[in-house]
Amino acid sequence: MSLNDIIDEALSLKPQERYVIIENLIQSLNVPDPHIEEAWLKESEKRVEAIKAGKLETVDEEVFFAS
Repeated sequence: MSLNDIIDEALSLKPQERYVIIENLIQSLNVPDPHIEEAWLKESEKRVEAIKAGKLETVDEEVFFAS
């Protein structure tokens, strides 16, 4: 079955059935990359430690979004 056959078949489905296919396809693209997740975890831990040690200044939410 070619890609065009799959698309034609999908387009012949009821809207609710197409929705299920779309949701599943989107979910398949949203798989987190473990290397990126690990990098962000290390970075967040580093930032928390810097804040606790007084080496990093925080900015209030209102001030941040006002600028």
